[in-house]
Amino acid sequence: MMQFVIRLHPEIIIKSRQVRKRFTFLLEGNIRRIFKRNHLSVEVRASWDKFTLIVNKKSLDKVDEVIELLQRIPGIDQIIQVEKSTFTDLDDICQQVKQAWQPLLVNKSFVVRVRRRGKHEFSSLDIARYVGSYLNQNCDTKGVELKHSDLTIEFEVNDNTLIQSHHRIKCLGGMPLPTQESVLSLISGGYDSGVATYQMIRRGARTHFCFFNLGGREHEIGVKQVSYYLWKRYSESHRVKFISVDFEPVVADILENVANSQMGVILKRMMVRAASQVAEKMHISAIVTGESLGQVSSQTLVNLSVIDKAADTLVLRPLICMDKLEIIDQAKHIGTEEFAKVMPEYCGVISKKPTTKADPAQIANEESKLDFGIIERVVAEAKIQDILSIAEEAAQQTEYVTEVDVLPDNAIVLDIRTAEEQEQAPLTLANTKVQHIPFFKLASQFAALPQDHQYFLYCERGVMSQLQAMLLNEQGYTQVQVYRP
Repeated sequence: MMQFVIRLHPEIIIKSRQVRKRFTFLLEGNIRRIFKRNHLSVEVRASWDKFTLIVNKKSLDKVDEVIELLQRIPGIDQIIQVEKSTFTDLDDICQQVKQAWQPLLVNKSFVVRVRRRGKHEFSSLDIARYVGSYLNQNCDTKGVELKHSDLTIEFEVNDNTLIQSHHRIKCLGGMPLPTQESVLSLISGGYDSGVATYQMIRRGARTHFCFFNLGGREHEIGVKQVSYYLWKRYSESHRVKFISVDFEPVVADILENVANSQMGVILKRMMVRAASQVAEKMHISAIVTGESLGQVSSQTLVNLSVIDKAADTLVLRPLICMDKLEIIDQAKHIGTEEFAKVMPEYCGVISKKPTTKADPAQIANEESKLDFGIIERVVAEAKIQDILSIAEEAAQQTEYVTEVDVLPDNAIVLDIRTAEEQEQAPLTLANTKVQHIPFFKLASQFAALPQDHQYFLYCERGVMSQLQAMLLNEQGYTQVQVYRP
């Protein structure tokens, strides 16, 4: 039997009894919901300080997928893989422990710790000594070290059952969704907004996505992909909304009427106003930005204070004390770096000498030249859609994209998954050429491919393939289809 012990994030454990009960109840529901959505057969058993997840027989061949899902659920601090088996004698125990631990013992010192229950002819200490001696003689180790070992081999003997715990795996941590109130994250597709969104999800806030479109359809498709990725990877236990606001009319009004040095601060104030109106419509009490203190001219303390006063809604800035390298490192860790690297910068307005100390009176004077009815209009016309409809929207674009499950002769398949996904589940097709171009590089690299071939885009669930194929079709590349085996 394969099972995992799920350890809770430490902050959950120190909560009061009532709060802890609520948090663990939510986390248990999230685990069940995510595994059901991913069609994996497991059982979840809750206890006071941990969960036990049992992988049912028909999902035993998908243990790697089980581990990956558990690592991405907010509220789980670590998981411990546990295997149960029967044994006949001490030699049998040694063989089974060796099979599990031998690859990890190479050039490592170790100690064996055993818990025993039931009636046996040997004690826990006897088992530990016997197994330790056997491993030391039959594995390439640095020997037994009782106090400062590299590895601790722990297992339990319960009557004739051997219970091995190994492979402690660090997980996301944080708080279960939705233990905090809902928030609205201003998502642009860049490094900062992606990491800020992740931070709020990890903290247990159901995080909706608000996108101010400054770059047309291509910009929107790119940001939809980032948003769908973040939701699918870290918060798929709960449905959220993706809101797209056409902000080009607002930018045009600023460019025409506002003094150059004040444009950056005023643009941010307009975004805060619009986001606040969207949040009010959705009964959300806070908005989230990726701003970091002193990173650019609009992010000085003075300017941030002036920006905040544009609306009464609480503005959260989870990256406020992070520097750019820290943000980029976290983007790498969560998987949004590749999106951000190729996402064009749509600044909207660029000031030659932007103010770093905005004067509220001057800002008010400049804003008096603007038509605030434009803000009301673009918010009223904003497109609000369920995050799942991004996948459905891509799948329904049959007028643009054809899906096939059987490839024609001489077809070329473009595997557009990330390098990590490709390594975990390589795509190998007999008699068919497979090229690897991650979806975030496809727009820039597709034009360099020979244009006299048919190309079939492949990804795990078809969402990214549909979005990319649709975009390439719109750009005139009609030989692009989707491969869904």
